[in-house]
Amino acid sequence: MTNPWVVYLLVPMVKIVVILGAITLAAAYLSYFERRLVGFLQIRLGPNRVGWQGVLQPIADALKLFSKEDIIPTRAEKLVYLSGPVLIIVPALVVFSVIPFGPPTNLFGLLPQAIPPYLTDINVSVLFVLGVSSFGIYGIILGGWASNNKFSLMGGLRSAAQLISYEVPMGFAIVAVLLMAGSLSLVSIVEAQRQAHVWYVFPGFVAFFIYFICGVAETNRNPFDLPEAEAELVAGFHTEYSGMKFAFYFLAEYANMVVVSSMATVLFFGGWLRPFPSWGWLGFLDVVPPVVWFLAKVAAFLYCYIWFRGTFPRVRFDQLMALGWKVFLPVSLANLMVIGTLIVLFGGGR
Repeated sequence: MTNPWVVYLLVPMVKIVVILGAITLAAAYLSYFERRLVGFLQIRLGPNRVGWQGVLQPIADALKLFSKEDIIPTRAEKLVYLSGPVLIIVPALVVFSVIPFGPPTNLFGLLPQAIPPYLTDINVSVLFVLGVSSFGIYGIILGGWASNNKFSLMGGLRSAAQLISYEVPMGFAIVAVLLMAGSLSLVSIVEAQRQAHVWYVFPGFVAFFIYFICGVAETNRNPFDLPEAEAELVAGFHTEYSGMKFAFYFLAEYANMVVVSSMATVLFFGGWLRPFPSWGWLGFLDVVPPVVWFLAKVAAFLYCYIWFRGTFPRVRFDQLMALGWKVFLPVSLANLMVIGTLIVLFGGGR
């Protein structure tokens, strides 16, 4: 009989350490791949000095940031100023506690019993992700305001307007998936796609398109990086931050990119399921571990993030607001009505 101490304490702690370490390392090296890929798109070299082809550049950047002098502006609201980076990095990492990376596994027979490669599965995982991740906006707003810098304040105000505007159509796009799956559990949503023999991106392509574009805007990435527009606001809401506090903002941005990509994978692309899981003649694809399928899909979305940065110019703020309220909001509502009507008429959901 398995020791309860191992089940309820040791295994979760090991999972927490592994997930946090993997996400932190992935966020650091995502910056490296972004710099290399953008360099390729712009016909130049990216970082290539520290280590072979620059592979140690993220480690050098981390050491540099954590060893730099920690500067606090004289007229800053100190407590709020110090709270800003914490309020954005903690939600970005906590969200990964409910994201399923694959089905239960015994690691090719190394474990006595199969364990899930995620921390927990709750029946309101989607609400948990939306609720916790929305706290990150407080880190941006309070950090921009507490710095007592007009550029930081402007970046915080822009980010508040942008994130509030794009959370609404993103929520409606996710509701479309919930109608099809009949569950708020992320694991159940993946299993619903297995039972339906189709990824939800096919019947819900409009919802997926709205979700992903809103996700790009939510993470303040090109072409929606108005809160930290270098040509206008220096560095935006984190202009006055340096050292470890700046590293937290930097890490949170890339961690949130992984969150949006992971949610897109689970909600619309079958999570850890291989392409067309009901097609028997593609059974040879089952040799690829489910976790690898999940990571490959997430990597494809992260590539799109970087591709957008190297391709599209920054939009104006009025265009950004018009796109959110005049285009995405009515389209997401109409799409939700259509999907709901089809489910009622032809069946579906659970």
